Amino acid sequence: MTLLRLEGVTRTIPLPDAPPLEILKGIDIEVAVGDHVSIVGRSGSGKSTLLNLLGLLDTPTSGEIYFDDRPLSALGSGERDRARGRDIGFIFQQFNLLGGRTALENVMTPLLYATGKQFWQRERIAVEMLDRMGLSERLGSTPEQLSGGEQQRVAIARALVRGPRLILADEPTGALDVDTGASVMAMLDEVAERSGAALITITHDANIAALARRHYRLDRGVLAPVDVNRVLALAAEEVSL
Repeated sequence: MTLLRLEGVTRTIPLPDAPPLEILKGIDIEVAVGDHVSIVGRSGSGKSTLLNLLGLLDTPTSGEIYFDDRPLSALGSGERDRARGRDIGFIFQQFNLLGGRTALENVMTPLLYATGKQFWQRERIAVEMLDRMGLSERLGSTPEQLSGGEQQRVAIARALVRGPRLILADEPTGALDVDTGASVMAMLDEVAERSGAALITITHDANIAALARRHYRLDRGVLAPVDVNRVLALAAEEVSL
């Protein structure tokens, strides 16, 4: 079952006294429920712009985005906001945790915008999610009291606490050492698979990208499938993506 589909998506930015800047050119990608896709690309290739479109944070200049077979162009801004809050979890390189707030308070934050059981039982749900991340002893710790790996696990718990159907991981291991990064990705992949969520990892790290089941490369605004052997070869050669 297809969860997210982009068809012929472009994104351009108008410039004064110059032709528009083309950031994305005719993007086509389809992501199924339970899929794990990686997208690699150099800095300036358009990864951040593509992330904003995949996360329903922005709209394309042309082409169409479908979420649950519903065209994004047919949704109002309020409907897009609700779909994003309910169905999409974001994991960022720099964690973006709330300073001075405990791990429990950080994970509870998305549930403040939920309804029904998720809102009224938000503390219990957040505690259970942190326990799944192996952080049951760190509920009362603030970000500055946590290691980098622990902070990333809190960020993952926060992204997953509402049970999203799509997880967008933007350079999820960029601020971690190699061993911690590999451990975090294994945990993220396991949790996503167990919950049936689709996972899209956007990274410049070929080793992390190779962990996905399907692979794409974004180069100068053009997205194309890449064979895993090519991804691994790039990693072995230590070629910067």
